[in-house]
Amino acid sequence: MPTADLIITGARVRTLDPGSPQATAVAVRDGVIAAVGDEADVRDWRGPDTEIVRLDGAHLVPGLVDAHSHPVWGLEMATGTDLSGVRDLAALRTALATAERIDGWVIGYGLDHNAFEGRPINRDLVEDVLGGAPAFLRLYDGHSALASDAALAVAGVTGPRAFTQRSQVVCDASGRPTGHLVEHAAMDLVTDVMPRPSYAARRSRLLELLSAMAATGLTGAHVMDGGDVELVESVARETVLPVHLRFAPWCMPGADAAALEELIRLQGTGGRHWLVGGVKFFMDGTVEGGTAWLEHADCHGQGTQAFWPDPEAYTAAVRKLHAAGVRTATHAIGDAAVRHVLDVVAGLGPSGRGAHRIEHIETAPDDLLPRFAQLGVAASMQPPHTGYTRADGTDEWSRRLGTTRAAHAWRLRDLRDAGATVALGSDWPIAHYDARAVLATARSPRGAASGRAGLTGLEALEGCTTHAAGAAGEADTTGRIAPGYRADLTALSVDPVQAPADELADAPVRLTVTGGYVVHRGD
Repeated sequence: MPTADLIITGARVRTLDPGSPQATAVAVRDGVIAAVGDEADVRDWRGPDTEIVRLDGAHLVPGLVDAHSHPVWGLEMATGTDLSGVRDLAALRTALATAERIDGWVIGYGLDHNAFEGRPINRDLVEDVLGGAPAFLRLYDGHSALASDAALAVAGVTGPRAFTQRSQVVCDASGRPTGHLVEHAAMDLVTDVMPRPSYAARRSRLLELLSAMAATGLTGAHVMDGGDVELVESVARETVLPVHLRFAPWCMPGADAAALEELIRLQGTGGRHWLVGGVKFFMDGTVEGGTAWLEHADCHGQGTQAFWPDPEAYTAAVRKLHAAGVRTATHAIGDAAVRHVLDVVAGLGPSGRGAHRIEHIETAPDDLLPRFAQLGVAASMQPPHTGYTRADGTDEWSRRLGTTRAAHAWRLRDLRDAGATVALGSDWPIAHYDARAVLATARSPRGAASGRAGLTGLEALEGCTTHAAGAAGEADTTGRIAPGYRADLTALSVDPVQAPADELADAPVRLTVTGGYVVHRGD
């Protein structure tokens, strides 16, 4: 009989396998679960080289997965000064005046829209504290930024631009750029000329980040971008990635037949602990940025246009990829965007069932909810995002939507009740990657969603395990602790199903196993 590489004993195992829901021991061989049961069931798997880990009553569950994250591209997004703690304009000015310079630039990220206190986002509000330095400040949503006069000059941006996607260099009445850059193509004008870290620095930061993610219990991440695949490939050849990375590269407006064929060709490429599997689309932007596609305009008269200027071109691209067997994930925050994606999947017929997913779904009317289960479209949602809103409705997100639509925020409970697959994630670096916080906020939503019922402890756990696996088309290989499944395991000091949400958020992580490798050991 072959022997195991790893045996875990003394655990309280919640397998999420309906045929055998509880156990106390697990054996792992060649990155796959070989046996599940009690001590007697794994005894014969022991060999002279088998590592034995005794968990002394810790709670072992399937490896936690972040169903929406940006751990590679996000390293660039989360560069420079962390502005996430800034709450008002005075604090922003103080932070920028003392911010570290990176090759002469002031670079910041995580800036809350609410910090502008209802004012239009304009470089004039901060220009005088920058000392003439080029500055690029990402708003927390990742879909907009504020650039200084010097940064715009380096990028050669002197007025409005036309883009193939719904992006904008915001200008005043005289045609002068305000510094507010909305959506990816507009921001890229400046990011393309900004300082870039060396390969060594990016490699070091990637491993540091993935190790920190594993320390919160994460064993996998659905990466909703193409990332720096060359960096990942290089690092994965040299060492073990602590977290499985499943990439879905972007398909943007203007993509021609050659671009679609390249996306098809990339599918299935990968290496140890990383894989390209799927394609990511954007159907809209964000509520705070005025670019969520809404069925009725927001309070500023914005939000009535799709990210794809021709939504039918999106439809054609999805049909092409679907015919080639490619799974898709579409960013859709506003109700009109969500409806359009569901309509497109409906048009694919029965073959579309289970192959497509929608990301974010921040507001959706009642009539859309049952369609997720009817069409087999997975809902991928990020509970920590509720922390950027306020229960009293005074935040930018709530004000823009108005009371009625804000009341339909982050409908985790309603989607589960409607029978949908609901996968959970953080959208790091938009929110912190800590898997325990994702589980906790799914059970106790905050801000505009605080009046809504959350998920049960079991449903939240399923969102980061079985439902995440289903959303990625991996339900037969991951998300459960069962023989033949990938050996991704997370051990916590508390039961993530029964422990109170606030206790779970701070619970020690005893062990993280990714693909059979022990990548984190707690105290």
